[in-house]
Amino acid sequence: MSIYSELLDKKAKLAVIGLGYVGLPIALEFARKISVIGFDINGKRIEQMKQGIDPSNELESSDFEGCDIEFTNSLDVLREARFFIVAVPTPVDEHNVPDLTPVIRASETVGKVVKKGDYVVFESTVYPGCTEEDCLPVIEQLSGLKNPVDFKIGYSPERINPGDKQHTLSSIVKVVSGTDEESLENIASVYELVVKAGVHRASCIKVAEAAKIIENTQRDLNIALMNELSIIFNMMKINTYEVLEAAGTKWNFLKFQPGLVGGHCIGVDPYYLTYKASELGYDAEVILAGRNINDNMAKYVAREVIQHIIKHSTDVKSARVLVKGATFKENVSDIRNSKVADVVKALKSYYVNVEVEDPYADSDELMHEYGFGLVKETGRDYDAVIVTVPHNEYKDLDDSYFVSITCEKGMVADLKGIYRNKIVNRTYWSL
Repeated sequence: MSIYSELLDKKAKLAVIGLGYVGLPIALEFARKISVIGFDINGKRIEQMKQGIDPSNELESSDFEGCDIEFTNSLDVLREARFFIVAVPTPVDEHNVPDLTPVIRASETVGKVVKKGDYVVFESTVYPGCTEEDCLPVIEQLSGLKNPVDFKIGYSPERINPGDKQHTLSSIVKVVSGTDEESLENIASVYELVVKAGVHRASCIKVAEAAKIIENTQRDLNIALMNELSIIFNMMKINTYEVLEAAGTKWNFLKFQPGLVGGHCIGVDPYYLTYKASELGYDAEVILAGRNINDNMAKYVAREVIQHIIKHSTDVKSARVLVKGATFKENVSDIRNSKVADVVKALKSYYVNVEVEDPYADSDELMHEYGFGLVKETGRDYDAVIVTVPHNEYKDLDDSYFVSITCEKGMVADLKGIYRNKIVNRTYWSL
């Protein structure tokens, strides 16, 4: 009997290791079809999920209903699984070097529980070769088993988009790969249980790993181009969004926009590819150039705001700036790798007083991660207001609102251009 048949008949269990914004939706989706073990090392998170609470604030309590799932941080319980999906984060360190610590630790966990005939599939974003060259040896060493004779491995890159209720796990084509033809077909069959859009069978694990990396590298480079154009057009005193609107009338124009590039995918994944390229003796010039532009946009924004304040204020150190939005993108609570923190840091380097507010972010979490919290109420007479993230709560704000909270010479810095042609009584600036 194949692993697919055993899972379908509930004679075997599937386990998801790492229950963050990627792992939990996967675990719950499978749990509507088969028996699932949800494993995470964070005991507090486990207790929340047992109560139907998503610690990432992405899912509703109703999403937990009708699911055959056991949440645990126990290796003894995890050992009951036959099919393991690893969905832990893969960040970069302060030097933009890939930090494989979470995925290696997860591999160690798998190595302690994997058995003959089991399957292990990685979903964490890694550079091509990482699954077989870095993770597999750890599993083999701890388990005493060998792939593909004793157990099988595969790779299926995650495509979860936080805050997106339209493009969900079941509605996006899933790329799958395996160590051989048998594992590929079994892994594909298992994912087909929950992915209505179907699966794409990659020829090998490295191809699947590379596919994930270039998805976000492509977006990163396109946004970098828009950011560079924005800087140029600002010097020319023309509005970038008006230019993009005009250019967008052509059928094949790609509709990207300038902005801060943060989060745990677009701002991180390209460094995994450039790191591996460097190991092979190649400097990825275009990719790194795009990263350099995007990583420096926070300083650029802060500098534009400060220049306005210097022009209109006699004492910069007494100036007050309100930053609206602290998460890495709109309508989510996720603050990981939020470039808004870089904007705040850059503003504070000029000794201005900075206040931050956000309807989604957690103040304590921001304080722990970046050293600043949120104000409970916004004030008055700000020298500048920077709208960094276009949350739904901000979209209906108008000229009178900004007049009410800024001084007469105040500036509204609208990074995503949502107030274009709406601000008339204050200095307006956008990327």
